[in-house]
Amino acid sequence: MEINFKNKIKNKAIELGYESCGIIQVNEMKDYSQKLTERINKFPEIKPYTEEFYSFANLENDYPWAKSVIVCTRIYGKYKIPEHLDGLIGKYYLVDSRTNENSKDYQDSISFENYLNKLGLKTATDRKFGVTALRWAANKAGLGIIRKNNFFYSASGSWVYLEAWIIDQTLTLKENINLKNCPPNCNLCIKACPTNSLLEPYTMNRDTCVSCLTTWRGWDLTNEKYNHSIGKWIYGCDICQDICPFNKDKWSEENSFPDLEKLSVSISLEKIIEMDYDFLRDIISTKFWYISKYDVWRWKTNALNAMLNTYNPSYDKYIDIACHDEDIRVQKMAIWVNGQLSLRNN
Repeated sequence: MEINFKNKIKNKAIELGYESCGIIQVNEMKDYSQKLTERINKFPEIKPYTEEFYSFANLENDYPWAKSVIVCTRIYGKYKIPEHLDGLIGKYYLVDSRTNENSKDYQDSISFENYLNKLGLKTATDRKFGVTALRWAANKAGLGIIRKNNFFYSASGSWVYLEAWIIDQTLTLKENINLKNCPPNCNLCIKACPTNSLLEPYTMNRDTCVSCLTTWRGWDLTNEKYNHSIGKWIYGCDICQDICPFNKDKWSEENSFPDLEKLSVSISLEKIIEMDYDFLRDIISTKFWYISKYDVWRWKTNALNAMLNTYNPSYDKYIDIACHDEDIRVQKMAIWVNGQLSLRNN
C-alpha cells in the first residue's frame, strides 16, 4: 500500500514536469542543525539572521503533525536568457517562478500540491524561501549532491529549482542519482569568487556573497571593500556556477519564460538610472522581490556601482542624472562614483 502510494506521488510529480521526486522522514533533517552551527561558528557575523534556520532542522516545532518531507527538482536551465542581462542579473532570478502565476512551473507546483491534498495528505510549503533546508533535503533524498560551490546539483547541473512539502504521513522514497564528486584538486569556483565569499570547499560567507550584497543584504557605501569586486552585477551572481565544469553545456535555452523578453527591453544600467520610481516599485520589485518596493533606490546605486566598474564615457550623462535623483542615497552614490572617476584621471 505504502509503495503504491509513494509511487503515485512520484509519478504525478514527473507527469507535471518535475525532474525527480523523493521523500524523507522529518527526523532526517535533524543533522542540518549541526552543519548550521558549524557555519555560524565560522562566520559569527551571520548569526543574527541565520539562527532562524534552526527551525528547518526541527520541523515538528512548527508543524507538530509533520511526518515526512517531499522534495522535488525542476529544471530551469531551459529558458532563453536575454543576452544583455546575462552577467548583469543572476539567471535564477530572471526565470524565477516562485511567485510568477503566469509561469507553467508555478502552475504545476500548485497542481502538485492540490494532488497531494486530494490524496488526503495535509501539506505545508513556502514557495518563496522553502519550508525547510531544500538543498539538504534534496541531498538526503538522493536527488543529487551538493558541490564545492555550495549549490545542489542534479543530472542537469545546478540549474534546478528545489521545492519541498511537509506532509502528515510517514513515507520514504529515495533515488540514487549517481553523480561524480568534485575532483579533490578542483578549486575553480573558489578561485573565481570575486569577494572571496567562497573561501573554501562547501563554505560560503553570506555576508560577502555578491548575490547577497546586491539583493537583500546590501553593502555599506562608507565601506568600499567590496564595491569593485561586485563588478557589473546588479542583482545576483552566477560566477561560481558558470565556471563549474559540471555545468558545462547544461543550459539549453529551448523555452521562453513568461514576459521576460518584454521586460528585458526596459532593463539596462542606463535605463535603471532614468527609471521612474513607480515603475521600480510596481514592476521591477514584483519580478525581483529580494529588493523590496521600499528599497528600490538600491537598483540605482547598484547600477551606478556597475557603471564605475565597467566605465564607459557614455555613462557620464547618467551619473550626472543620478546626482540629482530624488533619493539622497542615490545622489550620494553618484557623487562618490564621480569622485572615484576623478581619482582615476589624476
